[in-house]
Amino acid sequence: MQVGALDAVLKALLPVTRVVDAVNTWIGKRIAWLILAAVVVSAVNATVRKIFDTSSNSWLELQWVLFSAVFLLCAPWTLLANEHIRIDIVNNALPKWLRSTIDAVGHAFFLLPLTIIMVVTGIPFFLRSVEINEQSGNAGGLAQWPSKALIMVAFAMLFMQGISELVKRIAVMRDLIPDPHASQRSSLETEAEEIISAIEKH
Repeated sequence: MQVGALDAVLKALLPVTRVVDAVNTWIGKRIAWLILAAVVVSAVNATVRKIFDTSSNSWLELQWVLFSAVFLLCAPWTLLANEHIRIDIVNNALPKWLRSTIDAVGHAFFLLPLTIIMVVTGIPFFLRSVEINEQSGNAGGLAQWPSKALIMVAFAMLFMQGISELVKRIAVMRDLIPDPHASQRSSLETEAEEIISAIEKH
């Protein structure tokens, strides 16, 4: 593809990336509240078990489903915010062009193929669970198909966010847009400054 044609394609795709970013941000911010729900369920379940010497596998499994929903459905938002796990000290020491190249290669050849595999294999995994009305192996547990639906939905969302990040990264390398993470400070730097500030106060 010629350089001019590539730039034209990127410019056409950039508005789409903004829509994907907005949708995943909206979903992520709301799904994150399920952490609070999981904490409340866990606290109530523990309290009832201690006071009344009784418990329910359904409430215990609900904690796992809530946590899984946060972990899976917030992954695209985490990728968008550039807060996914990596070695920040090494990454920040690299020149800008090399960081962008590593991100582009990582998204194109590792992240996107993985998401495709997970969606393609996750759909029959979910459909089979619905077909047999799969239930928990624990007495009084929950149905299994809702939690299995999370896999294909989350990786489909992550695929879209991966495409968005790849397009933006290439656009940055082509100087079509400013680097959205250029002024972002790593969580390690922020945490270190907070610790130093706390020490100085005491």
